[in-house]
Amino acid sequence: MTTASAYVLAWLVLTVPLAAVVFLTSQTSTTVASHDAVVRPTIDGYVTLRTGPFLPDVRMASERRLGVDISLGKTEAGSAEQLVQRYAFIASQPDGQVAQVEGSLTSLAYRAALRAGLVAVLPLGVWAAIGDRRRRELAAGVRTRRGMTVVAAGTALVVAGGLLVAASWESDREMLADDSAWFPLGEYLPEVDVPAEAQDIEVAASATTRGTKRLILSAVDTYQRSRTFYSGARERAAELELRQPEEGETVALLVADRHDNIGMDPVSRAIADRAGATAVLDAGDDTSTGAAWEAFSLDSLDDAYADYGDQRYSVAGNHDNGTFVDAYLRDRGWRTATGEPVEGPGGSVLLAINDPRSSGLGTWRDEPELSFGDASERLADEACAAPDRVNTLLVHDANLGEPALERGCVDLVVGGHLHVQEGPDPVVGENGVTGFSYTNGTSGGAAYAIAVGSKLRRPAEVSLVTYRDGRPVGIQSVLLQTNGVFDVGDYVELDYGDVTAEDPDSGTDADTGPGLDGPDPDPDADVDPETGTDAGPGGEGSSPGEG
Repeated sequence: MTTASAYVLAWLVLTVPLAAVVFLTSQTSTTVASHDAVVRPTIDGYVTLRTGPFLPDVRMASERRLGVDISLGKTEAGSAEQLVQRYAFIASQPDGQVAQVEGSLTSLAYRAALRAGLVAVLPLGVWAAIGDRRRRELAAGVRTRRGMTVVAAGTALVVAGGLLVAASWESDREMLADDSAWFPLGEYLPEVDVPAEAQDIEVAASATTRGTKRLILSAVDTYQRSRTFYSGARERAAELELRQPEEGETVALLVADRHDNIGMDPVSRAIADRAGATAVLDAGDDTSTGAAWEAFSLDSLDDAYADYGDQRYSVAGNHDNGTFVDAYLRDRGWRTATGEPVEGPGGSVLLAINDPRSSGLGTWRDEPELSFGDASERLADEACAAPDRVNTLLVHDANLGEPALERGCVDLVVGGHLHVQEGPDPVVGENGVTGFSYTNGTSGGAAYAIAVGSKLRRPAEVSLVTYRDGRPVGIQSVLLQTNGVFDVGDYVELDYGDVTAEDPDSGTDADTGPGLDGPDPDPDADVDPETGTDAGPGGEGSSPGEG
């Protein structure tokens, strides 16, 4: 064995056990199930969720030696009932949260390996620096009485220091006894027929948590109904009769106003797969408040389209208050709004900005007082000054793109915000060039800014935008009704010929645009009937020109 090989082998012998110790004694903070949470690896083979003193802890076998302990911290919820219902809804679509925890553990493992590797280098470096001759001299000195005394004293100090570091500091005060006992979910809730996928879940019941059984019963009911509704919808979506892309065409899925409804994410993805989509356009309002506790919604969205790579485009809506949503998706590889043209689906040119009523305007965030009308004109300036024609203008509220359409600088403006479909409506610009405006309904089936629940509160819609030669050439809408029935709209070609919005022969319907029989506006939707805008956080129910 060469000297280099011996050093590598010795480094591995030191690094592997040290990395294991560091990993198993480490922890990290993240957001899980709408809570601040602390994640710790374990070797008990369980995924354990510790919910606090008044709700029972739950655990499930991880099916491997490695486990994880998740301690939930603070969150935002109006009541314990609301919180438990949220748990059940998230549990019905857990993939996003599983990916988040796995990512946290992977990050801990990498950091542990790096730290252990660096520490293992130190003794080997000292060994190499001393050299063979000096090591022989030191070895000869150790065999003397004085040398043995020094070595023994040094060893004792190292052991004592290690014990002090490893020892846990205990209080002399007697702690309250833990009277918790683990019960299978079916035994804990004999009143219900526990779903097959939840049979392995165990509940820790104690004197302080036994009174919460009613909440758990309600949560199981929510879980069952949510799982049944959305799983059934996903299966039916995979069989829909949707237009298929022809050679040279690219399809992008358009979603808007999800408002935390993670149940629709696998359904929307199934629609995208059925239509041959390879890109996603997210028109914002993925959350209800833009707060960090809503990261579960963004985790679900990210997990649903993770394999789309850089073909994921998003803007922040007026309910995505602050910078959290935009930054969270950008950190996960989404192409968030910059206010500058970028390459879009199918080689198109895409321009996107965040809604000015909440999240700022990308690179224009140094002007927080910019009104909606000012932002619209600024956006038109950017679109018209682009070196290549802007094919898609991605915004939260399509009204933001009106000036750009009126100047004839964009092909298609897509947005959401109204929670009902509008368009595609043709607009002939002052330069004689036609563009279109299209508003997607709420993809989360949201009533106002709330979509979390065991089933849809309102019909949920996604749209499929087809691109050819770098230009959007058609749109098809898909609507999931609250009873689980799909309504598939006709594929509408975008005619960039000599068409005006007022031409009675253009086939344009004043409410839904050419060829689309969209639903009538919902009087209970998150829309101000006077202004046609949403009165949620940042929106203030103002008209588009007032921000």
